[in-house]
Amino acid sequence: MSDAPATTDNPAVAGQPAAKLSCKHVWKIFGDNVPSLIGVDGSFDEARLESGEYIGAVRDASFEVNDGETFVIMGLSGSGKSTLLRCMTRLIEPSSGEIYFESEDLMQASEAQLIDMRRHKMGMVFQHFALLPNRSVIGNVALPLEVQGIGKAEREQRALEVIKLVGLEGREQYYPRELSGGQQQRVGIARSLAAEPDIWFLDEPFSALDPLIRREMQDEFMRLQNVLHKTIVFITHDFDEAIRLGDRIAIMKDGAIIQIGTPEQLVLHPATDYVEEFTQGIPRAKVLSAGALMRDVDGDEFAGTVQASVSIETQLDAILNADRGAIFAVHDDQYNVVGALPREVVVELLSAPQQKE
Repeated sequence: MSDAPATTDNPAVAGQPAAKLSCKHVWKIFGDNVPSLIGVDGSFDEARLESGEYIGAVRDASFEVNDGETFVIMGLSGSGKSTLLRCMTRLIEPSSGEIYFESEDLMQASEAQLIDMRRHKMGMVFQHFALLPNRSVIGNVALPLEVQGIGKAEREQRALEVIKLVGLEGREQYYPRELSGGQQQRVGIARSLAAEPDIWFLDEPFSALDPLIRREMQDEFMRLQNVLHKTIVFITHDFDEAIRLGDRIAIMKDGAIIQIGTPEQLVLHPATDYVEEFTQGIPRAKVLSAGALMRDVDGDEFAGTVQASVSIETQLDAILNADRGAIFAVHDDQYNVVGALPREVVVELLSAPQQKE
């Protein structure tokens, strides 16, 4: 298996949500006189780019984020993931490329238009909570609404609703110093949700938390997403976190997107050795769904049923406790039988070593 970059994007098609955000050939290069690297056709002088004079923080990134999707950008430190997020919002200026938000060309937006979008349509949560220490929980959460010029009664009512949503009811008058790390991060999340953004950007929001609180915040994040159905771009360096939270994952290395796919696609079909290294320690039963392993239906005698969209791990006890040779009916979310899952396929999955192709 080679280490050549490969991407497998999944743009919206008929019957699927439209793209909320689209990035096309986005570059961010740090160095002196970057425009001199760009040719008339928009290409870069690769020899000069690799000379050491410049840093290619983001290289030719193209992808779409669909409406209501949690799109995770994952990579190690220095891979360019946070720089790419800041390019999407134009907190830093891309060197070249196209960025569209709800079909609006962000590269042509004025500074005033961008500020208005960030206030009303974009929610952002970063690793550092950046709470105002002299403001209570309700004061911090209501801040974006205050900036929008919304009256005190209305903004506090909205803040109270969001505080309840994130599980901080009863702590409205607490100050940040009186809260745990996880509670402070909930305040940051509530503050970003108060303005009811159309898209939510989260840059490693849980990485500063200890493991137990981090897991708790991941659970909270999934609960909120099940309620709110936001379009989310989530940055992480943790592959476990990526597969737990993401509908699709983009893996970055040295500024380039190496592969885009669902957690199942990345585990079953890693495009490069680099991607495969991330999947080596991931239990496949945790990632793969019954739908990914099912066979065509043959007969109608089943030992039980399993759900196509749910991971094998969550249905493992019932499968392994069945008799040898048992076959389970696989049903979709409307309980229509769409396939069959032999018990032995799951046993083989659990026992087979994950070898490189």
